[in-house]
Amino acid sequence: MNTETFINQNWHDANQQYLSAALAVVRGALESYTTSLPHPPELTAQAAARQQAVQQAAAAMPAPSALENLCRLFELSGFERDLLLLCAGMELNGDFARLCAIAQGDAQKAYPTLSLALAALAYPHWDAIAPNAALRRWRLIQVGEAHTLTLSPLRLDERILHYLVGIQYLDERLAGIIEPVPQLGELVPSHAALAQKVTAVWNQTKTTTLPIVQLCGNESSSKRAIASQICQIQKMHLWVMPAQVIPLLPSELDNLIRLWTRETILSKSALIIDCDELDINDAARLNAIAHFIERTNGYIFINSRERMRLPQRLLVSFDIQQPTAKEQSAVWQAALSDIAPQLNGQVKILVEQFNLSPATIHAACAEAAGQLAQSQNNNLTDILWDACRIQARPRLDELAQWIEPVANWEDLVLPETQKQILRDIAAHVRQRSTVYNTWGFAGKSARGLGISALFAGASGTGKTLAAEVLANQLRLDLYRIDLSSVVSKYIGETEKNLRRVFDAAEQGGVILLFDEADALFGKRSEVKDARDRYANIEVSYLLQRMESYPGLALLTTNLKSAIDTAFLRRIRFVVQFPFPDAAQRAEIWRRIFPPNTPIADLDVVKLARLNVAGGNIRNIALNAAFLAADAGEAVQMKHVLRAAQTEYSKLEKPLTEAEIGNWS
Repeated sequence: MNTETFINQNWHDANQQYLSAALAVVRGALESYTTSLPHPPELTAQAAARQQAVQQAAAAMPAPSALENLCRLFELSGFERDLLLLCAGMELNGDFARLCAIAQGDAQKAYPTLSLALAALAYPHWDAIAPNAALRRWRLIQVGEAHTLTLSPLRLDERILHYLVGIQYLDERLAGIIEPVPQLGELVPSHAALAQKVTAVWNQTKTTTLPIVQLCGNESSSKRAIASQICQIQKMHLWVMPAQVIPLLPSELDNLIRLWTRETILSKSALIIDCDELDINDAARLNAIAHFIERTNGYIFINSRERMRLPQRLLVSFDIQQPTAKEQSAVWQAALSDIAPQLNGQVKILVEQFNLSPATIHAACAEAAGQLAQSQNNNLTDILWDACRIQARPRLDELAQWIEPVANWEDLVLPETQKQILRDIAAHVRQRSTVYNTWGFAGKSARGLGISALFAGASGTGKTLAAEVLANQLRLDLYRIDLSSVVSKYIGETEKNLRRVFDAAEQGGVILLFDEADALFGKRSEVKDARDRYANIEVSYLLQRMESYPGLALLTTNLKSAIDTAFLRRIRFVVQFPFPDAAQRAEIWRRIFPPNTPIADLDVVKLARLNVAGGNIRNIALNAAFLAADAGEAVQMKHVLRAAQTEYSKLEKPLTEAEIGNWS
């Protein structure tokens, strides 16, 4: 048994002795009250002995007892203390019920009441049971139902009962609303310094009302880790409450405030109000949060992605940045020390591409260790890279569609000029850390470091396919942004949605594809009304985020002329996707069918006469494959003809003799 365990056990034993002695005093008072005759000397002597036993038990305590702490924390009078013990005796001593029934002259009243307490206990005062007095205000006791207040049964609150016997736990009425935050590992130096700064803010506060500490940023795990470190310094417990569970009904909210405030008194605790997923337009929820904060004077963190404004209560905000590249490298080195003692520069590659929190780095390493144990692939660089992609993969289901990149350069039929630009884009993504950081271009200016490209061309000319090829070659995730979800008619909502997209993607490993971007980023209009002004603000906001986004942002448009020229000047690459000529269409037809597809007598020269783009060719080929499979045949010209007729009908375009003549 270690020293700390021994001390705790010693305190628990002594606390039990003290509580038993204190209960014996109250039990003696009940016995004396049930005796109608003048108290004989032996009863007086017994009372004195009980008081002496309490004093001796108190002297034997290595630290103040739970009962003494409770009386001090809630400023209970002697009568309130004994009334609390009277209720505790009902739970801890079976004889109390019998004595209560005898004292009240009714076998059905085997419970304490205010009337009994006022008559039997020393130094009674009526206001002890008032609603705003400590016993009822802090729910230390519960008052049951009866015709009169003084005859209502009194019961000790279960949380207080366990506290008196030395057991600390979260009130079960808070379970599911407030959850514990475990102690996390060591912080990186920049986060540790910030934790010390926050601690100093609280320690230097001269007023009775503590300031609220707001931790702002996109990485929830880092904010919780910093809050956990602060609480370790302050020797406090840390709990978290999602903002979404804060009740809106005033009665429920008031009950939550009382229970939590009591909890902070009983156990030195701090609370994180987690607003990371809060809808900032939810006025009712924001009002409930403000009300909770205004009426709860304790150690409170607000974790949010953006700064929140709160009335009256002093609020101190800190922006939580991701660890520096050097700090991330140190975390990687420590996390990989067991599975890869010889790293051979792999960490540098990961840090250059991914901007991860310590928690995400440890998760990626754990995933990599599991793969190494089960997989035949011993290439640690590939395994770690894929683990980082998965761990950093943003949750953008409402705003974006994840596209698994499977296409490669062989699937892309383009003139060599366009292909070279695409290769240049890939080179910029691979070498951005070298050019920006090692060679110092980032030190010249923070503007224009984002890598952006505009893909312009008619529908089906390969713009999305090119994005998929880039993602596949760079081994990055590709997200297609759903513009119908991003663009909103409500002022400010479009910027908020764009912010969510970029913030979620900034951990790395993501290529953002804004498809049909002219719908969102068209020419900035002449300002005629408020809507025009805010539409221009949306475009300006996008320009700002694209210039600072550390990854690759791709825009596609069917009409390049619809894009604002000021916008075009700030895009690094523009790739024009031409409509394929006959030779290019023939090449697309040569590559369109997978190797396992049975084909018979397909003439690509004749097929190339179909005057459609690559996307339409793919549709025709796929439809022809289904037709052939259903007929139990290899894909033939007749199947392609039927598929072409279907595709042309969809396009509302006639299929001419020049295109399909002499096919048979």
